[in-house]
Amino acid sequence: MFLGELEEILDVIEPTQFVKIQEPLFKQISRCVSSPHFQVAERALYYWNNEYIMSLIEENSNVILPIMFASLYRISKEHWNPAIVALVYNVLKAFMEMNSALFDELTATYKSDRQREKKKEKERDELWKKLEDLELKRGLRSDGIIPT
Repeated sequence: MFLGELEEILDVIEPTQFVKIQEPLFKQISRCVSSPHFQVAERALYYWNNEYIMSLIEENSNVILPIMFASLYRISKEHWNPAIVALVYNVLKAFMEMNSALFDELTATYKSDRQREKKKEKERDELWKKLEDLELKRGLRSDGIIPT
């Protein structure tokens, strides 16, 4: 319902007014697209089928693409519903055609950030393993009492 009402507003909004609301609007749309509820995600992704909304997005892709990119990329790899994944691929393709240089830059940044996160996660796991090994070497029981 919210997304339907919002689309009706976007259908009549002036481009100058759209610029004023685009950041908070697309942060919310990004959250909707990321919803595990497929109908919410699907309805938000259908905005890219609306010609007028697409023209607004295209005019402002340098602002909107960075807001949407991480969510779209993650969903393309992780969403449980194949129909949503297909819609996301279409949106990513549209963004790539709109602004390929920015798309490539965001892709590289996203992948670099994910690698950094994986490295930190691996380091955390290794640290916990070392702590567990140290605990075993010291003879601590699982309840934390040192055996005598």
